[in-house]
Amino acid sequence: MPFETALTKALDLRVPVLAGPLGRGTSAEFLAAVAASGSFGFTALMHMPEETVSGELAKMSRATNGRFGANLTLVVDQRKRLAAALEAGVRVFSMWQGDLEPYVRIIKDAGGLVFWTVGTPEEAARAKDIGVDFIVSQGRESGGHLVGSAPTMSLLPSIVDAARGVPVVAAGGIAEGRGLVAAMALGACGVWMGTRFVASRESANHRGYKERVVAARATDLVETRLFDAGWQESPHQVIRNSTFTRWEEAGRPASGQRPGEGEAISRFPNGKPLYRYDVAAAWDAMEGDWEASPLYAGATVELIHDVKSVAEIVGEIEATAEAALARVADLRSGR
Repeated sequence: MPFETALTKALDLRVPVLAGPLGRGTSAEFLAAVAASGSFGFTALMHMPEETVSGELAKMSRATNGRFGANLTLVVDQRKRLAAALEAGVRVFSMWQGDLEPYVRIIKDAGGLVFWTVGTPEEAARAKDIGVDFIVSQGRESGGHLVGSAPTMSLLPSIVDAARGVPVVAAGGIAEGRGLVAAMALGACGVWMGTRFVASRESANHRGYKERVVAARATDLVETRLFDAGWQESPHQVIRNSTFTRWEEAGRPASGQRPGEGEAISRFPNGKPLYRYDVAAAWDAMEGDWEASPLYAGATVELIHDVKSVAEIVGEIEATAEAALARVADLRSGR
C-alpha cells in the first residue's frame, strides 16, 4: 500500500523507511538496493578519510542516481567533509552529537535538508528553533552509538510534542511493519532502521557479523563505552564479543589499562592495522579477527531471524504494516 507522510513527500519515497548508516557496511551496492526498494539510505562520512570523501560519494551517487544522504557525527570538525559532500551533490544530511547550528546554515543555504537525532524533548525543542527539517527520535533500544534517554514508546510522543510541528522520525526497536505502524500512531512520519539492514545481503558488513545479529537475543546485548578509539565517551550498544568478555573478566579496567590495548586485530585492505577497541565494525573487506571488532546491534535482534535482500526486507515491512493497519481497522469496526 502507498504511504504518504511528510517524509515520503520530502524524499519522494514509496515507504517511510530510512536506512541508518552502517559504518563501512554502507556500500554503494547497499545504498542502490535501498533506493530501488522505495526507501532511503544514509552513509556515514565519519569513516571516510577527508581526502577520499569526494570519490566515495561520487561512486554512491552513480549507483543510486543521487538518492542517498550523508551522516555527520559532530564530535569532530566536519566542515571539510560537509563541503566535499555538497560539492558531490549530496543535499540530504543527518547529524548528531555536537554543535548543530553552523552546519544547518551551510546546508540550508545550499538548498539541502537536515535531519537531527535527539534523545530528549529539550534537544528536540532546540532543533526546532534552529530550523532543522526533520527530527529523529532515538530510543534506548537502538544499536550502535546512543543519544536516546528512554525507550521509544515513551520517548517518541514527548519528542513529537516538543518538536512543535517539525516532522519526527522514530528510531530504536523497529525492524518491521508493526513497529512502523506503532510509531506512526505515536506521531512519527516514518522510521529509521539500522540493525535489520546490517543483516541484509547487500550490506558490506562481515558475513560473521550478520550471522551474529541473526543468532543474538536481547540478553546478548550490552551497553558500554568500551569501543572508544576514535570516538570517546559515547555510549553504544553491541553484541557481547570476545573483546568485551576479555575486558569484563579483567575487572573492566579503564582505558590505558585494558587487556590487549594497542593490539592489531585485523587490517584494512590497504594493510593499515585496525586495533582492539577501535570503533570500526566488522565489514567484509576486513582481514583478521572480525569478531573482536564491535558488533553494533539493537533490541530488534529479537525480530531478525535470517539474512535477506533489502527488497525482501522492505517488502516485508510493507506487508506487515498492512496487516497491522487491518487489525486496527477491525478493532474500530468491532470485528
